[in-house]
Amino acid sequence: MTVILVLSALGMKTALRIKAGLPGAAIYGFEGRVEGADVSFSNFGETIRERYQSGQTIIALCAAGITIRSLALILDNKGAEPPVLAVADDGSAVVPLLGGTAGVNVLARQIAQILDVAPAITTSGELRFGTCLLNPPPEFILKNPEDAKTFISDLLAGKTVRIEGDAPWLKEARLPLDDSGELLIRVTTSDAAPQEGELIFQPRKDPVINAATSEDIGAGAPKRGRLAVVGLGPGDPDFMIPVVKQEIARAEIILGYETYVRMAGPFRPDQTVHMTDNREEMQRARHAFELAATGRSVVMISSGDPGVFAMAAAVIEALHDSDDPTWHNVHLEILPGVSAALAAASHSGAPLGHDFCILSLSDNLKPWDIIEKRLALAAEADFAMAFYNPISKPRPWQLPRAIEILRQYRSPETPIVLGRDIGRPGASLRVIPLAELTPQQVDMRTVIIVGSSLTRSFDRIDGGKWVYTPRWYGTKPEV
Repeated sequence: MTVILVLSALGMKTALRIKAGLPGAAIYGFEGRVEGADVSFSNFGETIRERYQSGQTIIALCAAGITIRSLALILDNKGAEPPVLAVADDGSAVVPLLGGTAGVNVLARQIAQILDVAPAITTSGELRFGTCLLNPPPEFILKNPEDAKTFISDLLAGKTVRIEGDAPWLKEARLPLDDSGELLIRVTTSDAAPQEGELIFQPRKDPVINAATSEDIGAGAPKRGRLAVVGLGPGDPDFMIPVVKQEIARAEIILGYETYVRMAGPFRPDQTVHMTDNREEMQRARHAFELAATGRSVVMISSGDPGVFAMAAAVIEALHDSDDPTWHNVHLEILPGVSAALAAASHSGAPLGHDFCILSLSDNLKPWDIIEKRLALAAEADFAMAFYNPISKPRPWQLPRAIEILRQYRSPETPIVLGRDIGRPGASLRVIPLAELTPQQVDMRTVIIVGSSLTRSFDRIDGGKWVYTPRWYGTKPEV
């Protein structure tokens, strides 16, 4: 999704020209200054940072300096940043700022052509060689982008390069080709590790999202849909991995439990949102496949990690149970997130630093006697443990019983971490000994971490406690 941020009436005229040439782009206009925008905003800095962190392409019709200062504090991973461009209000200048690996220069040239101006491309390698090695065509991926900077620097310094494999997009480039070149560009399906002075490009397994597969081309078949099951992490956008932000940004349809969907927003006007009750997992999973099978891009939202007591299992099960070939043709991808136990553990130190297990204390989908058995065996085996769904109004007796089992195998001093709404407003973290743990301290939004026999805690200098489980077991090794 491309967002055009506009601060003035003059900029709106330019934005409309750009939008006419970029189908699907949305114009965000400054409230009180810009009329006719698709979305209004009142704070430029907050808006551009939200769009950037959502992985959306940004065209800012304002000074480059404003854009740079607004994003400076959140710039981190060059390889994960979306394209960001500054365009003059009157359309007289197009300046690519960020997103070299995401095709910002290609987009800059496209916008410049729409506005009939020259783009301000400043990338040395691209200017000299007529191609950006970091941004191959969409049907290929660069396997070792971390080596590209040195590789391009060597080319600029005068080294020559040879090409092995079919690289049609490089035929018209101005690379210093030599059959005995010191550097090598290799196009291959092999998983062999790259050598020094070598770049490897591999064909994508699913080259074009929401387009016909290669077998379908010319056959009149509908485009192939996509379903991504994504994890938001514990709630704070900073804990959401970049690829999840990008997936949500490009989706046509969003599904999920209402609370989690609202956490993932706001969404664009052209995105369809379906919110359901938390108990409708299988219906939601089937609905997602029905939508994706029509050729659309669908995202299923989970909190935390989608594979930990969340929607990934239901989605895979729905596919397993179905004999509909259109469902099996959907490109399905599971994208991870930071699970609540890991978020709480990181805030308290490293209580899961050794072997651990995660248990749900809810008996909605499994018998309580199985929960008791697993809890007792895990406690006897001396695992550190994390408890999800520890208590609710319909089952107030289960957590007291779990505590009773723990006290059969753990000393009263065993550190207990109580993390509530970690990564969300109002988050709290407490560290107490097992002897002080009571059901009244816990609710359904609390994750409980129980230490093993070796888990230790000590005071922090600024209050609270650090908790850790050492990597060794038994006798502490000598240093």
